[in-house]
Amino acid sequence: MNTCSAMKCVHTPWTAVLAVGLATFSVVTTEMLPVGLLTSIAGTLGMTTGSAGLMISLPALLAALFAPFVVIASGGTDRRWILCGLLSLLVLANIASALAPNLIVMLAARILLGFCMGGIWAIAGGLASRLVPEKAVGLATAIIFGGVAAASVLGVPLGAFIGDVIGWRWAFGLMAIFSALVLALHLAVIPALPVTGSANISQFIALLGNRKIQAGVFLTLLLVTSHFVAFTFVRPLLISVSEFDTQWIGAILFAYGIAGVAGNFLAGITAARYTTFTLIVIAAGLVLTPLLFITAGHSVTGGSGVLIFWGLAYGGLSVGLMTWMMKAAPRAVEIAAALYVAVFNAGIALGAWIGGQIVDMLALTDTLWLACGLAAAALLLAVAAGLNQQRNHSPK
Repeated sequence: MNTCSAMKCVHTPWTAVLAVGLATFSVVTTEMLPVGLLTSIAGTLGMTTGSAGLMISLPALLAALFAPFVVIASGGTDRRWILCGLLSLLVLANIASALAPNLIVMLAARILLGFCMGGIWAIAGGLASRLVPEKAVGLATAIIFGGVAAASVLGVPLGAFIGDVIGWRWAFGLMAIFSALVLALHLAVIPALPVTGSANISQFIALLGNRKIQAGVFLTLLLVTSHFVAFTFVRPLLISVSEFDTQWIGAILFAYGIAGVAGNFLAGITAARYTTFTLIVIAAGLVLTPLLFITAGHSVTGGSGVLIFWGLAYGGLSVGLMTWMMKAAPRAVEIAAALYVAVFNAGIALGAWIGGQIVDMLALTDTLWLACGLAAAALLLAVAAGLNQQRNHSPK
């Protein structure tokens, strides 16, 4: 009787939602680790700072390709086993990164990570409605994608802190252990998640004909590319522009992370009812951030303030954009999630690659000007979408 009661206690919908949120946190933290360790890894493996950006852009690009592929290829397979299999691969990817003797092995590990990222994000995005009652789907989605937001903002300071204390290889080693624990949690608490049908390419193509989905795709691409053009190189920016001592990088990035988590919760509260307004505010914040860094970031105090504002602005991006996509295609959430994940990661890859080219060929601070321009284009698009919605809902 006690065992049965214990099992019922473990297998609650919200423990399953939390487990899925930890899966997204694990994979995105692994993705973001090199940002806070960029100069250390580059020095050890003998590559330029710009080339080191491949550790971010390569897995993101592959995740963009793999997200729709995993949803299509998984067919009618129980989503529980898909998630567990991908988490097992994530453990291997982290171990390979920790032991990488050269750039080739490191990039091979990051390719494996790209497959895990695309699959976990895409599958996780459509699970909220299957794990909790309809009235709680919004909160469950916020928790699942809160893992993405928390990892996006905490993964960098976490990697930087561990790297500064015990070395960058241990950052990946500890993530391997953490990912293994998340896998064990999934095996314990995730219920069977069978599917009655499978997605196909024609469904993806059909969804792209949805104008609101089209707007969401462009908003995602512009905002994510804008962020990663500059943020991939936040450590050298803090050192060269704000004149931070390296020993304080981890601490200020942690403060950035806390601000990002706060931004995620603020956006989660507002996005369910005021999705367009939330994205307008986020886009405006990402326009201001690089401008503030250029004008007021030339000191430790100024750079710290700008970075905290950056975290607050970016923290709500993933939940805000995913809410937009879910509202645009409420009857095809898994397909919309896969499409969103593909574009989001394409934006990461594009931003990190373009930023790397700018750093190697022009100047580090030029990444900030491009980030501002891309965010401004997204802001105009979000405002236009809001005006269009007002016209559509106004009385004739």
